[in-house]
Amino acid sequence: MPSLLAGALYLIHTPKGHTVSPTTPSTQPLHRRRLWSLAATATVAAMLLAGCAQADPAPSDDTPTAGGTLTYGRLASANDLDLHTQITANNAFAIDKIFESLVSFDESGQIIDWLAESHEISDDGLVYSFTLREGLKYSDGTDLQAADVKFSLERNIEKQGPIMLTAPIASIETDEEARTVVITLAEPYTPFLSELTGFAAGVLPSDFGGKSEEEFFQSPIGTGPWVVSEWDPSGDLTFVKNEHYWQEGKPLLDSLVYTFIADDNQLLQRLSAGQIDAIETVPAANAAEVDSNEATTLISGDSWAIEQIFFNTQKPEFADVHVRRAIAHALDLEGITQATTFGTARAATSLIPPSIAYSAADAGFELGYDVDAAKQELAESGYPDGFTATLLIASGNASRAQIAQIVQESLAQIGITIEIESIDLAAFRERFRAFDYDFMLNSGQSDSPDPNGLVTFQADPEGFSNSYWTHYTNDEVTALMHEGRTTPDGPEREQIYLDIQRILAEEVPYIPVYYSSTLHGTTSKVHGLEGLPNASIRFQDAWIEE
Repeated sequence: MPSLLAGALYLIHTPKGHTVSPTTPSTQPLHRRRLWSLAATATVAAMLLAGCAQADPAPSDDTPTAGGTLTYGRLASANDLDLHTQITANNAFAIDKIFESLVSFDESGQIIDWLAESHEISDDGLVYSFTLREGLKYSDGTDLQAADVKFSLERNIEKQGPIMLTAPIASIETDEEARTVVITLAEPYTPFLSELTGFAAGVLPSDFGGKSEEEFFQSPIGTGPWVVSEWDPSGDLTFVKNEHYWQEGKPLLDSLVYTFIADDNQLLQRLSAGQIDAIETVPAANAAEVDSNEATTLISGDSWAIEQIFFNTQKPEFADVHVRRAIAHALDLEGITQATTFGTARAATSLIPPSIAYSAADAGFELGYDVDAAKQELAESGYPDGFTATLLIASGNASRAQIAQIVQESLAQIGITIEIESIDLAAFRERFRAFDYDFMLNSGQSDSPDPNGLVTFQADPEGFSNSYWTHYTNDEVTALMHEGRTTPDGPEREQIYLDIQRILAEEVPYIPVYYSSTLHGTTSKVHGLEGLPNASIRFQDAWIEE
């Protein structure tokens, strides 16, 4: 299931490449690259896209130093730690430090065993058998039981939250002595293992360890490397190390502090001044600066995120497919990407990014920049003389503000007048979730490595988000979506997702603008951070030079 990023959603649920089995752990570390120095012009920025990459790891002769506190700057505070009711990244990337799942994924997006030391899938794709690691404990020192896994997964389904398991689970059987959890499906469901990698599939104690739900989630107990110490839901969150963590000797740090800083420029300023140790988001305009500064380090990599323009199809103008197609033709996505991401991103051409299997990024389905075609589409719409609409954005994001201005200028050329409304992040989320907007800038973000996640979140009219709050419905897409869930990985399943992306490109319920890179920043004294393609970071190997 996807998740909403800082201004967006932390989305939903596939393998890194078409030829790699989604159940095969990666045997190679994700290649770490360096951003080249970026020239000021957009042309040069585009040439530098291939140079956008991950920062070099700490030299091999550096000896990790245990202890200390790492202060991590974030654009939004964590205000709810219930893993089964949350979706936005501000909460998701705190929850995943506390709760862990049977399986997870590595830096390259390959599924790996986590709380389970091994797993098997029956030949008919119906039975998933997991063997838990020996000696697993919660942060309070109590033993994790196989029954806790059953309780947690059943609660996930019962809550019917934004990242609910959608696999047709027929039964969950446990054996404490054998440390096994056996999940049987009523029918094959190909994305199931991928769904189990998400933070919402995390394990918590049965019956909340004897506490009420409300009491438990004020100070939650999990198997993760971090334990909540102090928490202000409208401010900072302090973690301390889990002394009972199953990865021996980890985490290396004594504590981890999530500090709330509402503006990305302030994040950068405080990092550069050494007032904080790391930041969740480096503005694209400053990526080269962070990378070239001896006092800071850029950590960048491929992601499962897409910056997008979303249409509220309940609005008469945007219910008209010709209007949406006109807008898609009117926007120079290459130019927007170059101007706003400084070579750190790739212009989008499909819903599914190339870092996820079955992407149509190179299929040529996109409508393409063509002002004459845009005018022709608008002429064929119910609004040939244009109209006025409001573009909603979250404040505090310089890149989105710039995109909004470009959209405003571009649509003026075809007779559409755009007013930009910039509001704080909390209000922004309330507005679009209530369908109180015309169209908006936001991010789609898969939180697990299967294409079903993004498709479900952005094209399922009966899903939690109602097609990502666009109210878009297409019966053919819905049928293909269900077919893709039961079709085994391979050419037939690939064709299903290519067909879905083709239809979405033609009907344009949203416009993918660019495929984002993960851009995290640290001071040069920080080492061992592991960036993940869902934009989260693992801190258990992190350490700070004395």
